[in-house]
Amino acid sequence: MLPQTMTVIEARESGGPEVLVPGERPVPLPAADEVLIVVEAAGINRPDVLQRQGLYPAPKGASDLLGLEVAGAVVAVGEDVTRFKEGDFVCALVNGGGYAEFAVAPEATTLLAPDGLDAVQAAALPETIFTVWHNVFERGGLQAGDWLLVHGGASGIGTTAIQLATALGAKVIVTVGSADKAKACEALGAVRAINYTQEDFVEVVREVTGKHGCDVILDMVGGDYIERNLKAAALEGTIVQIAFLKTSKVEIDLMRLMMRRLTLTGSTLRAQTPEAKARMAQAIEERVWPLVTAGKFKPVIDSTFPLLEAADAHRRIDAPDHVGKIMLKTA
Repeated sequence: MLPQTMTVIEARESGGPEVLVPGERPVPLPAADEVLIVVEAAGINRPDVLQRQGLYPAPKGASDLLGLEVAGAVVAVGEDVTRFKEGDFVCALVNGGGYAEFAVAPEATTLLAPDGLDAVQAAALPETIFTVWHNVFERGGLQAGDWLLVHGGASGIGTTAIQLATALGAKVIVTVGSADKAKACEALGAVRAINYTQEDFVEVVREVTGKHGCDVILDMVGGDYIERNLKAAALEGTIVQIAFLKTSKVEIDLMRLMMRRLTLTGSTLRAQTPEAKARMAQAIEERVWPLVTAGKFKPVIDSTFPLLEAADAHRRIDAPDHVGKIMLKTA
């Protein structure tokens, strides 16, 4: 029998990690097309930080709690759910509510966890896998043999992109902020990790690719990187913007984009329609899960914190030296 209440982490106001405090709420009930998951682990992602800061509000109808990915056992299913049953070990992409002991997830973005992964590893998959798959492979069109440039190579997104692109036959260059991060990224398969504090990534990309440039660029930095990406891109390359650690408001010369027939695009994951996310989930299950079970991809976990120490976990993600995902564990 399920408990009536659960422990959650609430943001009492907008601000720094200190605004995250424990609270108590009713255990949610799954809608007709949802499953209820006992959350064994949840991932922390950059959108959580933005929401904590008051810059990325939850969409209408979603939980106001932080947390976009969870893993654990299914403990209840909605009346229209057909793919899952109680006891299934799953991971899921959710629109919010992950920082809690229980969370509801749409059936369409819930996946059986790949064999061989524990709860922390499984919970580290959905947000980054969906983001990388959609932006690098669907929007960016990355193919085997292509060059991929990833800014923020040591992040959860970066470490995911390195491994997936390499496993599918592409060649990856990343930018990082330290020698330790460079070493970690190259160990994951990056052909070259560029320390942006010491090197110009445009020059290094031209050198490493033999002046070809990168066919796909995944950028979460923005600011002055946007125009520099135009210089680093290959002829008919695609630049995909997914975040702005710097500013989103820049002045750039688009002549290079026109002359080199470049595509500049971008997306956010949370705002995608349920149908779009369902299509991504199906593709991920078919194309990515076999790579995970074959050992060709493994989530990089920087650190794990108890749920009640979510504020400390956010201090860790705010620090510049983490590599990979930062996770919460409920037990």
